Amino acid sequence: MPDRTESESRKLLRRLRDTLAEPGKGQERLDRITHIIADSMRTEVCSIYLFRDAETLELCATEGLKAAAVHKTRMRVGEGLVGRVAQSAQPINTGNAPAAKGFRYMPETGEEVYSSFLGVPIQRLGERLGVLVVQSKEAREFSGDEVYALEVVAMVLAEMTELGAFIGEGAALSPLHQRTAMFRGGVGQEGVAAGHVWLHEPRVVVTNPIADDPVSEQARLRAAVDALRVSVNDMLSSADTIDGEQKDVLEAYRMFANSRGWLRRMEEDIARGLSAEAAVEKEQSTARARLQTVPDAYLRERLHDLDDLSNRLLRILTGQGQDTGAEMPPDPILIARNIGPGELLAYGRSLKGIVLEEGSVGSHAAIVARALAIPLVINAERITTEALNGDAILVDGEQGVVHLRPEDTVAAAFNDKIAMQAKAQERYSSIRDKPAETRCGTRISLHMNAGLMADLPSLEGSGAEGVGLFRTELQFLVRNKVPRRAELAALYARVLDASGGRRVAFRTLDIGSDKVLPYMKREDEPNPALGWRAIRVGLDKVGVMRMQLQALIRAANGRPLTVMFPFVAQFEEFTAARDHLMRELDREEKLGRPLPEKVEIGAMLETPSLAYAPRQFFELTDFISIGGNDLKQFFFAADRENERVRRRYDTLNVSFLTFLEQIVKRCGDTGTHLSFCGEDAGRPIEALCFAAIGMRTLSMRPASVGPVKHLLRKSDLREARAIIETARERGDQSVRPAIMDWMRSQNWAV
Repeated sequence: MPDRTESESRKLLRRLRDTLAEPGKGQERLDRITHIIADSMRTEVCSIYLFRDAETLELCATEGLKAAAVHKTRMRVGEGLVGRVAQSAQPINTGNAPAAKGFRYMPETGEEVYSSFLGVPIQRLGERLGVLVVQSKEAREFSGDEVYALEVVAMVLAEMTELGAFIGEGAALSPLHQRTAMFRGGVGQEGVAAGHVWLHEPRVVVTNPIADDPVSEQARLRAAVDALRVSVNDMLSSADTIDGEQKDVLEAYRMFANSRGWLRRMEEDIARGLSAEAAVEKEQSTARARLQTVPDAYLRERLHDLDDLSNRLLRILTGQGQDTGAEMPPDPILIARNIGPGELLAYGRSLKGIVLEEGSVGSHAAIVARALAIPLVINAERITTEALNGDAILVDGEQGVVHLRPEDTVAAAFNDKIAMQAKAQERYSSIRDKPAETRCGTRISLHMNAGLMADLPSLEGSGAEGVGLFRTELQFLVRNKVPRRAELAALYARVLDASGGRRVAFRTLDIGSDKVLPYMKREDEPNPALGWRAIRVGLDKVGVMRMQLQALIRAANGRPLTVMFPFVAQFEEFTAARDHLMRELDREEKLGRPLPEKVEIGAMLETPSLAYAPRQFFELTDFISIGGNDLKQFFFAADRENERVRRRYDTLNVSFLTFLEQIVKRCGDTGTHLSFCGEDAGRPIEALCFAAIGMRTLSMRPASVGPVKHLLRKSDLREARAIIETARERGDQSVRPAIMDWMRSQNWAV
């Protein structure tokens, strides 16, 4: 690039910096900036369009167009050339704007006399902030150097917008991180929480986007890149302790860290007048923009790698590493793109809530969040970009909604909801030690789900009669290698100790699908939920299953032991797993070790096929636990990870209740103990209906025991049963409306 262009570019940025340092309101600054850019680029027009809301751009300042159009001219994303730039996050450069695809004539601006058009996105790390436009009467395309120079200016405007330099009259002028924002995501764990943001990876704030000395800035950049390469090489030197997938990521890191093209582009940005940090962010923003348009999953992952590597480089340059010196607020709501189970467990119960940009209802993070009873919202897109440490935040895990920097009215209503729930919990505590006995005299046994030692204190406080499901996979997920048998035996023994003699149903290792062990090779399956998982893995990896069964037997040490096998689809899978347990009991006896006083061996019914197993299955198994989450998704063929379909089908659908009744009848015919385990068991209306069709044991999260018990104790199952039968005869799709009408007639809260 010619020295003259570099000099002009740096001169323009210096003029911008000086202008931004001058006192004045946001609008005055914007007006001065458009004048400076037009003058420097030798164009008749320079305009700045900023987002007023997620889909609307507003003309906020202009040099050359009619002044009356400012704050009056608006367009939707994708509308006109400006809208197309915002939509694609790519420049549009044309010498004949009226003839260009998508051109929209706006007579109020007076722009019809300008032929040439160059528009570039104003964006930061993939966050769209607006569009910067220059126009001229001369019919020509702008040169590559001019496009590049305008992109550099747009980068600086993005940084200044983020830092609040343009606070002014219009809503579009308020800085991103001072605006109220609402995010809709998926429900990972129910519950509500109010608190303040704690970022898992603190956002790097670039306060010096413009630099005077490109030589020293390039030296800083090269030194930081060298340090980055050393850190990546150090991580790879321990490659024998990590799995192949993690090693592939580090190899990608090393490839990017050694990329001459990446370093050259950043050095060119610095030559134009950017600081080293701003140059890194400019390239990172470009990668983020590409991420949104690349259909190939492999390429998207590689761009993610570049994004992560850029964050590492920024932290080296700024010194804003994980330890920023910031103190975690007393009511932290954790914000992260994604997070591993070990990292989440390290935070423990100090968290009031969790919000993730990614994740799934069955992910490691969701499993841990459920174990810790922490409200979790997943797939809250862009929240890591918009949230800052200390921001006020409200998390509604029941609706999958997050309010960031909420307005006072929203915060007041939300806090009222939390207060009402706390008051209800106080009411439930008064019946904690009373049985869940209905008005018609039917006793329902309520159990809790658990997966950590930290869950066990809830056994006493919730009023649960036992643990209907203890998830054993968490101890495998949080380690970098297979846990030792002695470690597992000690843990399981502590669980039994903490239960105080209450029944604990240990579910054997349930991995696969979206629960992949860090040290297990990921299987590339087209539909993992229907693939190699749970009991299928256990029967293929017999060594791991045997080791876990031995640990359970030794943990019992003469006490009763309850074991259930997950995701059993057919009778022979259960018999094969049961035979392994019986052989381990024989082996332990021959070794002279104490055997459990009593052994219950059960299966989780999570596939419709098992409901139709031979009668011998129901006679052989000691108990069946319906895994409601999986059973419902397979019954309705609706992926519970897919927000578009998972809420379409109601648990109280007449067809599903009829299917459950068949299971109740088959278990009743053989005297097989039956329970329902899952999220629906903890919803009072669903629990009432399950009890009405004959289920006598329900297992749920600890916080749900009180509400379910409260409703059951004032209900008559005969009345509920009659309503279900009437709804079925009437041809209702779901019994929910009829049950809710009945509850209203009783003056019960719905």
